[in-house]
Amino acid sequence: MSLPTSAPITQAQEAVDVTPNNSTDLAKVPASLYVGSTGDVKVDMLNGGTVTFVNVPDGTFLPILVTRVYATGTDATNIIALY
Repeated sequence: MSLPTSAPITQAQEAVDVTPNNSTDLAKVPASLYVGSTGDVKVDMLNGGTVTFVNVPDGTFLPILVTRVYATGTDATNIIALY
């Protein structure tokens, strides 16, 4: 079985608690996210654009690459950045 070259398999080597902020990017970018408690998560994507993931369930890994997690528009909690 061959894997697609556009979707490399990686494992996180570092995890950091996220404090959502409307004007400051994450300390390290890009990051994938783990959402510990249900809610919306508003982010800036690595290649541009701002999007809100609505009603993300408890314990969800978001396989996305982000640069910022917004305070306004994010009501999910216990968010962890994965690098």
